[in-house]
Amino acid sequence: MQLEFTQILSVSLILFSVIDILGSIPIIINLRKKSGTIYSGKATIVAGVIMIIFLFLGDKILGLLGIDVGSFAIAGALIMFMIGMEMVLGIELFRSDEEETSSSSIVPIAFPLIAGPGTMTSLISLRAEYELTNILVGILINLLLIYAVLKSSSWLEKKIGHAGFNVIRKVFGIILLAISIKLFKNGIAF
Repeated sequence: MQLEFTQILSVSLILFSVIDILGSIPIIINLRKKSGTIYSGKATIVAGVIMIIFLFLGDKILGLLGIDVGSFAIAGALIMFMIGMEMVLGIELFRSDEEETSSSSIVPIAFPLIAGPGTMTSLISLRAEYELTNILVGILINLLLIYAVLKSSSWLEKKIGHAGFNVIRKVFGIILLAISIKLFKNGIAF
C-alpha cells in the first residue's frame, strides 16, 4: 500500500486516455445546448462512484462468471487497443446513443461517457497490473480533471478549437495503444 509516482502517472494517463474527456467536449457541448445545463459536480461524483464500485467489485463479478483476472486484462487490453485505434485513425468502431439522450447530465455524461465499458474494463486490467492505492489516486486525479473540463467546456471550446482537440486526441491515442500492448503482454504472463 505504497504510493508510487510512476504507477500513479501511468494509471492517470491510461484512464485519461480511455475516458477521453477532452475528445468528448463536442458531445458535452451538444448536451449543454440541448438541456441547458451540465451538472458538473453531480456527473463527476456519479462517475467516481461507478468507477470505485467496479474497481472493488469487478473481480468478484468476474469470479461469479468464472473469468480470471488475466483473461479479463487481455480483453481489456484489446478494448483499449481498439479505443486507441479510434483515437489515432479518427474512426468510430464503437457506436453509442449518448448524443441522443439529453434529459440529464448524469446518464449520458457520468455513464456511459465517463464511466463506460472502456473505463470499467480498464479498471479491471489496471487492478491486475498496479497497486490499488495508486489506482485510487489515479481515479481521483481523473475525476478532478473531468470536473474541471465539464465546468469549463465552453471556455475550452473557444480557446483550443477543433484542430487542437484532434491533436490531443491522437497523441493520447498513441499512448493508449502502447499501454494496451504492455497490458496484453503482462496479461499473457499472468
